[in-house]
Amino acid sequence: MSNLVSTQWLADHLGDANLVILDASWHLPTAKRDAKAEFATGHIPGARFFDLDKTSDRNTTLPHMLPKAEDFAAAMSALGIGNDMHVVAYDSYGLFSAARCWWMFKVFGHTKVSVLDGGLKKWNAENRSLEIGETASVTPATFTATLNAGMVRNLKQVAATGDQIADARSGTRFRGEEQEPRPGVKPGHMPGAHNVHYSGMITEQGTLKQPSALREKFTANGVDLAKPIITSCGSGVTAAILTLALEELGVKDHALYDGSWAEWGASSEKIVTGP
Repeated sequence: MSNLVSTQWLADHLGDANLVILDASWHLPTAKRDAKAEFATGHIPGARFFDLDKTSDRNTTLPHMLPKAEDFAAAMSALGIGNDMHVVAYDSYGLFSAARCWWMFKVFGHTKVSVLDGGLKKWNAENRSLEIGETASVTPATFTATLNAGMVRNLKQVAATGDQIADARSGTRFRGEEQEPRPGVKPGHMPGAHNVHYSGMITEQGTLKQPSALREKFTANGVDLAKPIITSCGSGVTAAILTLALEELGVKDHALYDGSWAEWGASSEKIVTGP
């Protein structure tokens, strides 16, 4: 199953019985935007809203951490998603939070999942049709989930490993030149981390760049694609863009640090500022 599908492919397959389209739009708290409300004003026909914050571990103060496998399965079953269905996730920016949704399905063993390359941004730029309103009623399905622990890392694992860290945050946040958007989180980065801002993976149209450009972005920022890589960011969302890029490059030895800087910056004393 391809990690990416084009807007033309999706337009040609709207209405397919085994296709489920998820609007996985999510915004940083500082954006003061309501993704679910925006969904109701216009979404790709047939799409269902994937609420990143509600589809998360409710027993932690950390933002949108992975839920338990059984909780994810229950939420996806309620959305009418079965294990035989092809899930296509998109977001309003083009490529932002949809990658996190894609990664969550992959982590829980669902390989029939893709990201809409360019997302709603490209769909709208092509003047394609939209649907207005809330998610339509769906028939519950049966979704089973099994955690692939090799795709995710926790604080203890990251602190103990010598694996490369690819940090997707902006350069100013990475260097500690601006305050973090979450209270109690110190500025800076993990010792030895490499700053690979997620925006360098994306074209102006909101699509993922070509493999040659992706490879150049990683290597230019000191990441050795032949060695194990842990992706990280502010709260585990844009790190998934780096994960998606690594998958497109055929790199298999990688995992995502779920707690990311929201956890590390609030709980570890091993913090570096500057380049």
